[in-house]
Amino acid sequence: MMKSKMLMLGMGAALLLASCSKKETTETTATTDSAAAVQPAATDSIIKATPTAVGDTSENALDWAGTYEATVPCADCPGIKTSLTLNNDKTFSITEEYLDRNSKNQDKGTFTWDATGSIITLKGKSANYKYKVGENILIQLDMEGKEIDGPNKDLYVFKKK
Repeated sequence: MMKSKMLMLGMGAALLLASCSKKETTETTATTDSAAAVQPAATDSIIKATPTAVGDTSENALDWAGTYEATVPCADCPGIKTSLTLNNDKTFSITEEYLDRNSKNQDKGTFTWDATGSIITLKGKSANYKYKVGENILIQLDMEGKEIDGPNKDLYVFKKK
């Protein structure tokens, strides 16, 4: 009788071990299959071009090309009527007309986007401005890239024509 119990216990242990090792194999296979399924997605993301900034930005999500106008404050005149045209090829043209003076400046050049894809910097012969690009607006920034504050801050908002 003792031999029968030992035999039964041995068979039970053998079945238990067989089922455990089979289960581990299945889990290993499943892990390998899911890792293989993830692999092509990782390869695809490497192949695609990486945008300047991650996610939706002014650069890639807005229709920013066009002409923007504003009359910005002037220290010794009523204002500077400014018209700025941004082109899809990252070139610009700007006209600044000083009110109550017979003075007009024009410039052309290129602009670059910052790393966040929301601010442009103009590089022309004389024009060296920064703007935050929004939905149909440009907000002129100071040379440190900060929004101009104070009672006249709304005068630095350019509206798209």
